[in-house]
Order: sequence, then structure tokens, then C-alpha cells
Amino acid sequence: MLVRFLVPANIRHNSGGNVYNARLTQGLRTLGVSVETLAVEGCWPEASARERRRLGGLLGAWDPKVDSRQTDVTPETVTLVDGLVACGAPDELEYAAAAGQHAWVLQHMPSPSHPDSEGRALRAAAGVICTSSSAAASASEKHGLPASRVALPGTDPAPVAPGSAPPHIVAVAALLPNKDQLLTVAALARLQDLAWTASLIGTDDADPAYAAQVRAAIASSGMEGRVRVTGQLAGTALADEWNQTDLSLLVSRAEAFGLVVTESLAHGIPVIVREGTGAVDALGLAGRITGRLAGKPEGGRGGGLSGERGGRTYAVPGAAVGLVETVDSGREDHRADVLGSVIRQWLMDESLRAAWRAAALAAREQLPGWDSTARNVLEILGGSAEVVAAEGKPVATGTAGGQ
Repeated sequence: MLVRFLVPANIRHNSGGNVYNARLTQGLRTLGVSVETLAVEGCWPEASARERRRLGGLLGAWDPKVDSRQTDVTPETVTLVDGLVACGAPDELEYAAAAGQHAWVLQHMPSPSHPDSEGRALRAAAGVICTSSSAAASASEKHGLPASRVALPGTDPAPVAPGSAPPHIVAVAALLPNKDQLLTVAALARLQDLAWTASLIGTDDADPAYAAQVRAAIASSGMEGRVRVTGQLAGTALADEWNQTDLSLLVSRAEAFGLVVTESLAHGIPVIVREGTGAVDALGLAGRITGRLAGKPEGGRGGGLSGERGGRTYAVPGAAVGLVETVDSGREDHRADVLGSVIRQWLMDESLRAAWRAAALAAREQLPGWDSTARNVLEILGGSAEVVAAEGKPVATGTAGGQ
């Protein structure tokens, strides 16, 4: 089996989609699958006509010589297209399907800015693989694709973070409006009477204007000595930040899954996420919340959220906080108050911190690896790791799909 994996060339920062794509590629190769990764030029999903035509050539929609990298497509070849590319080129996917060259789409998250194009692209695909149940639910609700398959992200094993005194809080995400670092800064500004430090970890090149607003908000709140904007970190620098961390925040306005949530849990670090986003899936709630943040539950011990799965109650390593979006600027202050109050309770209540930490350490032992993700995707695409490994040759898969 050869998997031709078409990914966007314009996303260069350390996004969840990029991490998933890279680890999936590595995992498939480990299983004995040949993977040809092609970075498709274009400002996806807003690509030019020329860039879309070039994509069409890669998909086999017309003359295969339109792009010199075009690989002969055989029955043993499966083409997989990142959803960011696919939703920007519905015509090309439809032409390819009409030519008998059906491509699969890997959908990381819904595209609110291109719903019609997204629907056409997904319906033209041989099948749709979603990286979260929330993305699959969106595909079903918006585009009538009830048979979308789900291959959840994996997690790399990580050492337990010892934490810091005073507690250290991180928000790991590119500085972008959707990630809402301005809300995080506003919430932290309400906690200056307590001891803590914080880091905003993520590229500040993706939206320099927004990054400048975040820095200005930190400065105007007098928190330059307590809140660091580190830029994108990797290697030892990132590991050092994780080692210091006691609490992770992911309060994105929209999130299909939130890899940083499971990355935090891999270090034994609890997480606060925004209710109503896919990050709740990553936290392990998946719509099964039966409790809510509480200062002192029955018995006067612990605190936090509980959930129910399979009829059994379990502790949740953090909280999902309701932060309803509205155009009313007064509500922005309210959201900061709500988030700030949850962090304040965590900072002040030692039993709550202990309960969240214990739940995070327990969740750490249950996280799936990327090998599981790769096996799931291979099974969905119609391949078999056992056959690939045993025979050492491609496996015929066909192109009929998961719709």
C-alpha cells in the first residue's frame, strides 16, 4: 500500500494538525506502509486558481503531467488530503472523483468560513476520517455524513512534571484570536493578589497584530514580571516549561480536540478548557459531565468535576468552564471573571489541587499512543498492518469509502 498524503504548505507553526499529520506519517511507516507526503503550495483554504489546478493534477483530476511530482495512481495507492486543503478545492475533488480517482479527506476541524465548499469536498471524498468525535458530529450535522470515521490523536509518553512553588500556569498555543490569550491575560489580571507565575507558549508570528495586543494587555495590567510570552518552544526549552507547570489552560473559542490537553495530561498536569469545544473530548468528558466545579463536595474533600462513563463515576483532571461568546463587551469582563474565579479556587484550595493532580496522573496511564492512531487510520483506509508486515508488499485496498 502507498499512501499519498497531501498536506498544506502554508501552515508552518507547530499546530495540532501539523503534529497529527507528522506523527500519523511516522506511525504508518513504522507499520510498513509507504507514505509519500506532498506539501501543497497555496494559502489554504484561500488558494489561487493556479494552485488549485496544480492540486487537481496531484489528485489525478486531469492531465497527470500538470505537476511533475504526480505519481501514477494504482489500485494499491490511497490518496489522503488534509481537510484544510480539501475545503479550499471542492471542484478539484469532484473532478477527481468523476475521473475515478477518489481521495480520502482527513478532517482536523470544521471550517466555519467555508461551509459550502467543505460540504462539497467531503461528499466527493472516498471517505472522511475525523480526528475527533466533535469534528465527526459537525460533518454529520452540517453535511449529512453519518459514516465519518474517527481516529483520535495519540500522545507521546512524558515524564511527570514536578511543578513549581509558587504554582506555574501555561497556555500552549499559537498567539491567535481563536486561542483567546487576551481572555487568559484578563483572567490572570484578576489574580494578582495571589502567588503564581505564567507562560504563554506558542508562535507569535502567525498573527503579529494579535500577538502585539496580548503583549500590550500584559503590560497594561502590570504583569510583565509574572506572565512570559515565550514564542514557540521546542526541545529542552519546552521540556523545562512542562517540568515547571502545575496547571494548563486551553480556552480556545473553537477546538476540534486540543492536543495540548492530552500532552498536559501526559505530564500529569490538569487542564482547564472551554465548555462546548472539542477540548472537552480530550479532557475525557466527551459530553458525559455529571458534576460541576464545586468548592467542597460532599464529605468536604477534594473538589472539581466528576463524570460518568459506562455507569461508573470518575474524577476529571481539570474543568470545562462555560465562557459563552457574545458581542456584548460587558460579557467579555464576565468571561474573565468566570475563568479567573476557577483559577482562583484552584490556587487557594489545596484539596482541589490535589484532586485534579491525582486525576491527571490517573488519566496519564490511560492515554493512547500514536501507534494506535496509525493502526486506526490504516484499518479505515482498508489496509492491514499484519499483512503489510508479513508480506512486505503493498496491499490492494480499492477506493470505495467510508460514507
